[in-house]
Amino acid sequence: MSIVKAIRRAFERGRERHWDRLYWYFDLHEVVLKPNYDERFCHELYPDAERVLKDITNRPDIVPCLYTCSHPDQIQFYIDFFAKKGIRFVYVNENPEVAWSHSSLGNYSSKPYMNVLFEDKAGFDFETDWTLVEECMKDFPVGYLPPTSDKKHTCNRGPPTFDPQENVN
Repeated sequence: MSIVKAIRRAFERGRERHWDRLYWYFDLHEVVLKPNYDERFCHELYPDAERVLKDITNRPDIVPCLYTCSHPDQIQFYIDFFAKKGIRFVYVNENPEVAWSHSSLGNYSSKPYMNVLFEDKAGFDFETDWTLVEECMKDFPVGYLPPTSDKKHTCNRGPPTFDPQENVN
């Protein structure tokens, strides 16, 4: 599936299900940042990435999250680095807003719930996809999703719990 198809599907599903926000996850290296294997930190953003990310990460209907295997000190560096450029990330490798419960459709205790994933290993192409994303976003202005409501994603909030007696016949 292309990133544009994923974005369209997420917005359309969100509108249909009355969600007020979507969760977008961004890998860093080879998606946003050009890798530099000689240094511990990368400083060069791909063309178009900074402009498009600034728009996406400042929308009230998108919860932008980092999806990275970077070390903790690198993660803090990148959060600060992007903040100076007007790019914000809310969570890193987690989504506490959509947790797990016995009544939920999925167990998100070890894999964060997300609607869109920007990941080179999943096919994101930094050379072409940033401009396609920017063009696609014109079809989904702020307000396309309903305003904040009680209707949340399909999973209940709260920490994962397991009661071994619950499943006893």
